[in-house]
Formats: sequence, structure tokens, C-alpha cells
Amino acid sequence: MTDKVTQKFTVPSDDKESMRQILRNVYTALTKKGYNPINQIVGYLLTEDPTYITNYSGARSMICKIDRDELMQVLVREYLFEKE
Repeated sequence: MTDKVTQKFTVPSDDKESMRQILRNVYTALTKKGYNPINQIVGYLLTEDPTYITNYSGARSMICKIDRDELMQVLVREYLFEKE
């Protein structure tokens, strides 16, 4: 039996800011096109199906640049440790 080691990784803060800006841009594009941006982004994150995101303003190509696993890690961390 081999020892399995849990891999650890962290998202650099500059990547986190880049992801935040991309999500804000995607959110704005979805809103301008009349979509519910939260539902559309969640649909994309769950399925990795880019058709949840509009092509308007390059939103689809922007969100595809984000590593979904890293983004979900940041989202969960921010949710759990947000200042109330």
C-alpha cells in the first residue's frame, strides 16, 4: 500500500484579483444582456459548459481563462472566512 499525500495549493493574490475582475466583467455582461448573472455563473461553474456565459463583451472567452478549481477554492475560502 502506498502512502497518499494530499496535495496543497494556494492561489496567488494577483491571480485572485484577476479572477475577481474577470467575474465582475462577466457579471456586467450577463446583466446587460438581461440574464440572471448569478444563476448563469453557477451553471457554468457546475458544468463547465461555456454556453451559460454570453459572448457579449468577450465574457465567454474571459471566464474560460479562469481555472474553475482555483476559483471554487477562492469562493469557498472567502465565504467561510468573510468578515461579518
